Formats: sequence, C-alpha cells, structure tokens
Amino acid sequence: MRPTLPSAYGAENGHFGGVGEDHLRGAVSTRIPAGRYAHGVDADPPGLDLARLAGHLQRAGLTEGPLTAELIVGGRSNLTYVVRDAERTYVVRRPPLGHVLATAHDMAREHQVMSALRDTAVPVPRMFHLCRDAEVIGAPFFVMEHVEGGQPPLTPALAHALVDVLAALHSIAPGSVGLGDFGRPEGFLERQAARWKRQLDASRSRDVPGFDDLYERLIRDVPPQGGSAILHGDFKLGNTLVAGGEVRAVLDWEMSTLGDPLTDLALFLLYGEVAALDPAAGRAVGAVVEAGGEAPPLPIEAGADLAARYGEASGRDLSRFGWYTGLACFKLAVIAEGIHFRHAMGLTVGEGFAGIGEQVAPLVARGLMEV
Repeated sequence: MRPTLPSAYGAENGHFGGVGEDHLRGAVSTRIPAGRYAHGVDADPPGLDLARLAGHLQRAGLTEGPLTAELIVGGRSNLTYVVRDAERTYVVRRPPLGHVLATAHDMAREHQVMSALRDTAVPVPRMFHLCRDAEVIGAPFFVMEHVEGGQPPLTPALAHALVDVLAALHSIAPGSVGLGDFGRPEGFLERQAARWKRQLDASRSRDVPGFDDLYERLIRDVPPQGGSAILHGDFKLGNTLVAGGEVRAVLDWEMSTLGDPLTDLALFLLYGEVAALDPAAGRAVGAVVEAGGEAPPLPIEAGADLAARYGEASGRDLSRFGWYTGLACFKLAVIAEGIHFRHAMGLTVGEGFAGIGEQVAPLVARGLMEV
C-alpha cells in the first residue's frame, strides 16, 4: 500500500510550495505583489521600468508609445509580465529580484530552447526578442507571444494530451533543432542523484527515516541511460496553458537540459499522483468543487496506464521505471526538506510553508517502495 501524502498545503505561483528549486538555488526571498501596473498612472511593476522598456521595444519595432504591464507570476521564480501598448500584447520574462546565481535564471537559455522548438510538435510561445543588456531594466529579459489559456481540471483526456506532448518532446533529436550541445547527457543520472544528496546535506535539520537509505539504493543500482533527449525539467500541468482541451503552450523552460527522458516522465506522474505537488492541478480541482461540480479523480493515480501510453508513443524501455520514480521522490523530498529547513530558520516569506515538511517522510517512503 502506498504511503498517503498530505492532501493540501499553502501553495502559490504554480510551483511546488510556491518556490520549487529556487529556494535551493540561491534566490533571495523577495515577495512582490502580482497585479496590473501602468506607466504614468501607478508605480512601475517591481523589476520592470516601463519607460525604459517602452523605448527599447519601440526601437526594436515591437511596440509603439506607452506601455501597461501586469505581473502575473511574482515571487522567486523568473518573473512574468503581460505587457501591452495600444494595439499589441506580449509577455516579458526576467530573472527574480535579488537573485545571485546567474546560471539558475539564464534567460538566454530559456529563450534558446523555446526558439528551437517553435516549429516542432511541442507547443511553445513564439519568441520575439532577447535582450542581454542588463542596463535596460536591470536584468536580461526576453519578449514572447501572449498565449491564451489556463489550467483546467486534470481530466483523463488532458492527462493523455500532456503525456503525448512529453513523448513528442523526447522524440526530437536535439541536434536537429540546434540543441546538440545544450547539456551533458553522459552521466546525467549519477549527477542528478549526487546533486540532490548535496542539497539534502546542506539543509538537513532533522532525522527523516529512510532518507539516506533511499539515496544509497539509487546510487547502488543506477540504470543504464537509454539515450538522451531534450528535457523540460519541471513538466506538469502548472507549467502549461490549456484551452479547449488542448495544450496550447508549454512554459517555464528554465530547468531544461539534455538527459534521460524518463526523469521527466517520472516527475510528471508524481506531480499528478498527489495534487498538492502541483498547486495548479489542486486549484483547478478546487474550483470545480466550489462551483458545485464533482471533482474528477486525478487520472495520474492510474499512472501505469499513462506510463504505458508514453512507452508506446516513444518506444522507450520502461522496465526500470521504478528507479526513476524513486529519484523523483528523492528530488521532491529534498526540495520539501530544504523549504522546511528555511522556514524553521525564519527565512521564508509569506504563508503556506509551515506544513511542507509533512510531505517529506511520505515521499521518502514512496521512493523506497520503488527502488
């Protein structure tokens, strides 16, 4: 019987616990309010000088005249703004305020992978402009297409659509789209396990039974890597836009690299298995309940069926998939433990962090069942 994970905790911004890996990658805890801002009416939105941006985009031939902006994702991940002039609407992405690790928020890298995937079966917004000059708004940024959509309840049909997109991504030969040198696929699995062990050691504040045992089991029996592929790195409902039952765009490619594609699949299925791990899925189901409807069961609870669908579409060998699930459990458990550690030290800002530590032991137990 699988261990039961807590069903809900405070979450925001569509990331695990509202922070995801940024809490472990050197991002400063800077909470900024989402909302609408207009140059000449209200103050500029945090991190975006609208007058300077307007001049720059006008010189690039993208906009004309004054701009308004809406900060649609605040907090510690890359910041996202909807920017409008009198006729056009764009999306601007920049690193979080106060970040200290440039490699953790490489705007050129995120721009590169979405540009490369533009004419493939993977839906991504069109890229319009990359600015590497930090003097314009205080950091590098890029401008992309504004795509309409949201995160509806995770129905079986939508789960199928999502796993089909993931299989399509992993079917693309990196070199065919100019991403042959986008990462180091050799030794990827070993590096992943070692990376998350280092993160655990840096934030260990209590004894969690089985944590070290799970790591030892992972490194003792690393499966041979079955080829490499372009990875999203954090593929889940919350990082997509859906409209009319179709996946219209896959977003948030800041963790993308080249590596073993089954790590993407395992993390996606784990996010869906427990709605709390993907706040967007939890909010979508909650909205159905509040409207008087009946919340559908998360189809990822039948993860074996989705994994089989992926295997059929991709032709990949899933005989060692339990190991990948164990790695996904280890990764999310380490992230949750890091947030618990920072919360105990008084280093988190905002609500919803107190219960995240309760996620750790069930994730570890779940991982031990798989490896």
